Amino acid sequence: MLSNESSITMELHSNEFAKKPYHSYTLKRPIFDRWLAEKATALGAVIVPTYKTEGLLLEGEKVAGIKAEGEDIAANVVVAADGALSFTSEQAGLRSSHDPHHFAVGVKETIELPRKTIEERFNLHGDEGCAHLYFGSLTKGLTGGGFLYTNRDSLSLGIVVGISALMDSAEHVESFQLMESFKQLPEISSIIEGGETVEYSAHAIPEGGVGSVPKLYSNGILVVGDAAGFALNMGIIVRGMDFAIASGVLAAEAIKGATRDKDFSARSLAAYEALLNHSFVMKDLKTFKNVWNVLDNPRLFTKYPEAICSLMMDLMSIGSEPKPKLSSTVIKHIRKKFLNLSSVRDALSLMKI
Repeated sequence: MLSNESSITMELHSNEFAKKPYHSYTLKRPIFDRWLAEKATALGAVIVPTYKTEGLLLEGEKVAGIKAEGEDIAANVVVAADGALSFTSEQAGLRSSHDPHHFAVGVKETIELPRKTIEERFNLHGDEGCAHLYFGSLTKGLTGGGFLYTNRDSLSLGIVVGISALMDSAEHVESFQLMESFKQLPEISSIIEGGETVEYSAHAIPEGGVGSVPKLYSNGILVVGDAAGFALNMGIIVRGMDFAIASGVLAAEAIKGATRDKDFSARSLAAYEALLNHSFVMKDLKTFKNVWNVLDNPRLFTKYPEAICSLMMDLMSIGSEPKPKLSSTVIKHIRKKFLNLSSVRDALSLMKI
């Protein structure tokens, strides 16, 4: 939690995370994607990475394939996995034009550092990793936050900001400017010192929650992953890749059933949505449907970090005057900065998640 002049860190370390099955992993997508492609190819898939999809091949109301590099490529089912903006699903009539309020832009750098240096700076051993989330002054009052994940020999450092917040910013701030300012913070600069940026990327991220999920199937087409809006920012945990993998598996199950029945109509492919509704993907999205209402609150990035950091500074400071009771200090700050209508409303909103 960052204010303009100070910060507060809460850290969780648990031996449970070191036990199988492991809680989570970090991975480098270029390496992982090549590995996954090799596995798919070994099972008979044909991967054509150099073709750019130009649109859908339509036969009446049925999606019959794709158009790529001037060629028509027929398919019984097209799986739209073309990212958060998914023009494929839009062309299929499964979603309306995009609302900027439902998307964020993420900027990320991969910074190489020696493995020993990473282990020393983050107090890691063996294959242990560390994940940091940041919010507050780093986004200049805009909805968003920062992240840092350790890899074996690199750090993944980035910032995510709501697209509508950027568009409405009175200062006309850009996401890359926020990223550069983020790197200069003392909380960040000391742990990336000496590192070399070897990759810089940016892309759109769905953040509309379950309310922005489009229709997921039609005649000859299914929508998965980011294209379906399957991402969830829970404030303390950000999820997306697990939803993408799970929805891909369930889409495959639906296609297997459609192939068996030789029926690729919307009625047959509706099995995909039924499978999703019984999975953690839709259940989690529905459980945390109110999260965005809490996170889309400018006080979360301005007022509260400043107030809590101010309280902690007061508790920790010692001067020439007699120091009041700790309880008196806490009560003083609560009365001054938290006993008001907006804070009560925010607390009630928080209880909904």
